[in-house]
Amino acid sequence: MTAFTGFGPKALPFFEALKFHQSKAWFDENRGLYEEDVVAPMVALVDDLTAAFAARKIPLRGDGKRAMFRLNRDIRFSKDKSPYKTHAGAVMTRSGSKKDHGLLYIHIDPTGCFTAAGFYMPEAPVLAAVRKAIAARPDKAQVLLARLEKSGLALGDFDQLTRLPKGFEALKGGPLDGIIRMKSFVVEEKLPDKLLKSPKLADKIIDFAERARPLLDFGWQAVD
Repeated sequence: MTAFTGFGPKALPFFEALKFHQSKAWFDENRGLYEEDVVAPMVALVDDLTAAFAARKIPLRGDGKRAMFRLNRDIRFSKDKSPYKTHAGAVMTRSGSKKDHGLLYIHIDPTGCFTAAGFYMPEAPVLAAVRKAIAARPDKAQVLLARLEKSGLALGDFDQLTRLPKGFEALKGGPLDGIIRMKSFVVEEKLPDKLLKSPKLADKIIDFAERARPLLDFGWQAVD
């Protein structure tokens, strides 16, 4: 296992160039750069975070390359037939599987790097369980929102229903009206480009995970 020392200096430039060279021939020519400046550092970062989280009893882990999302795009049902994504992403969960509920996500992108945590577009049973937990313990849900706010985090409102979901009409107009209409429960934080080449990026993500932990715990308790 190699310790994370930062992403390579050509990581972001690689993705910027990939936007204009969406061909297998160009990628094959630059595969070594991608493996060295993007893949190897991401694997090392996930491994280091897994060890750090275990030491802090944060139940999140990932396993090397399997934590990363494929660079190839699924173009079967897309009008955009570009074969490659222009960013790198990796996910950590309690089991290490991408399909597990509740996650930490790392996104490396020339247009903006960030880390996020929570329950993104959960399946209907999981979404219903979280909503029921909010409605059953409104006091606990409000404490969660207050803790996140105190930590400088806020649930993203990018994915909300225009109306309250059926069965939750009693919360209309109250302090939980917004959260009960969400289809995802996620907090995120930008990762400064200046940290990408530094081992301090891991510390930044660890700090974020600790502050986002109340959201993950709330969701895990709802679905377990």
